[in-house]
Amino acid sequence: MSGCSGVRPRDLGLRAGILRPCPDTPNCVSSEAGTQESQRVAPLAAPGGPSELTRLAALVAAWPRTVVATTTGTYLHAEFTSLVWRFVDDVEFRYDSAASVIHVRSASRIGRGDLGANRKRVEGIRAKWERR
Repeated sequence: MSGCSGVRPRDLGLRAGILRPCPDTPNCVSSEAGTQESQRVAPLAAPGGPSELTRLAALVAAWPRTVVATTTGTYLHAEFTSLVWRFVDDVEFRYDSAASVIHVRSASRIGRGDLGANRKRVEGIRAKWERR
């Protein structure tokens, strides 16, 4: 099976200090989704400061079929690959010191729908994160 990984988007990262908006498709969720309620997820609580992003990177790296692609002091990008079709989703995190949270954006690289995979992934990460 050749896979459906797509090409890594060139516009990943922060824009004016926040995660970029989701496209107008149902295969993206974000804690900075603006007015799109169907795309909104809650950020992760991060009362321990910026070092929380390092802990999150370790949690994400342990996820099956996941590669941590980029990490900085306040930003993390990981690529999650699905088991069967090898679809790749880009998941980004940003530490927000003013609110003591980590914002998240999870989006499919290709297609329009994802059968809720991005939302399920974020909620799975949240469940593991909260079990600390």
